[in-house]
Formats: sequence, C-alpha cells, structure tokens
Amino acid sequence: MANNARPTKVNSYNVYFGDKATQFLGVSEEVALPDWEALTEALNGAGILGEIDEPIVGRFGANEIEIPFREYDQQMYKIASMTATVSLTLRISRQAIEKATGETDFLPTRIVVKGKNKGFASGSVKAGAGSAPSMKVEIFYYLLEISGKKVFEIDKLNFVYKVNDKDLLKKVKKQI
Repeated sequence: MANNARPTKVNSYNVYFGDKATQFLGVSEEVALPDWEALTEALNGAGILGEIDEPIVGRFGANEIEIPFREYDQQMYKIASMTATVSLTLRISRQAIEKATGETDFLPTRIVVKGKNKGFASGSVKAGAGSAPSMKVEIFYYLLEISGKKVFEIDKLNFVYKVNDKDLLKKVKKQI
C-alpha cells in the first residue's frame, strides 16, 4: 500500500545515539530539521541582463541541528563531547493515507546526522515541570531515508552529495 500512500503527519519518533539506532538517547521534544541553502556566486557581466545568483553544486552553508530533551538524562550527555564525532539517528513513523481506499498506513523514515557538538542549553528547573535541556550539533553528514530509499545525502568531509541516490558530483570527482 505504501506506493499510493500520501504522508499526512509524523505519528511518532525517537532519537538514538549512533547511525545503527541501537541506543536510545532520550525523550525529545520537537526537532527542527536543517534548511539546506547552497553557497552561491553572483554571475554578471556582458551578455547577461542583470545578475544571477548561481548555486555551487554540492556546497552548502554551515548547518546545525538542535536536539531538545524533555529532561536531563545521562544518555543525553553521550553527545556532549566536543572532540568526538556525534552520530544521531531519528527514526520516524509517518502516518499516511492510501489514495484509493482511504486506509491509514505508516511509512518509515530515518534521518542520520553526524557532526560535532557545538554546545548545550542547560534548560531550567521548576517544580512539576521538565527541564528542557538541549544539545546543538554542527552537521557535516546528513542522510534522509524514506521507506528505505535514500532521498538526500550529504557528507561534507568525503565529497558526497546525492539526491534520490544519484551522485550529483560524480563528474566533478572524476575530473579532479
């Protein structure tokens, strides 16, 4: 049914330590996913009417992801080191509706993030409430996988930029 199912919402998700998603990291609140804005170079001159801000394929500005937690937990501090690579996996179950029948289905989505810890917010302390600490990670690797298919992958340290599992820098790597 998944081929004709249209995603409608995130039903649930969990945050795990490592790209194998075997160690539960903690109960998280809403996670804002990064915006990917390409680095650009202005193109202008004779024969061009005005200016074109041309993207440089595969090159993006700095990105971070902030992982908020409901409450302090020792597991959360597995990503606190600024010297080690942080590897996180968000496993998401997206609810979908089947176009022909209207039946509900669930589609798996996985996001893998690797990077360096940039710091953390300590949150607050209030009786009867969560503390809301969070960790910030500078991203140098990002993978979005929907229903087992890689749809977006970037690895800034290993010269990888793929969309729908197509290597958009294949020619560049061959030429340099």
